[in-house]
Amino acid sequence: MRIEVMPERCIGSGNCVDVAPRYFDQSDADGVVEVLAGDVAAEDEEAVAEAADICPVAAILLSLPSPAR
Repeated sequence: MRIEVMPERCIGSGNCVDVAPRYFDQSDADGVVEVLAGDVAAEDEEAVAEAADICPVAAILLSLPSPAR
């Protein structure tokens, strides 16, 4: 799983940081989400998916890696 964010949507609620602090932080300047690690470890996928689900403005996008050829 890979994390991408749309910082222009973020309102700084901090829900993502509460649920998955290994992957999300907030800017000290404006509170906007910052991604700490873009690739999610298998054991953390549930927490990161929850963080995306509870984002009130859908600023977190998750994608699956492309299959290897």
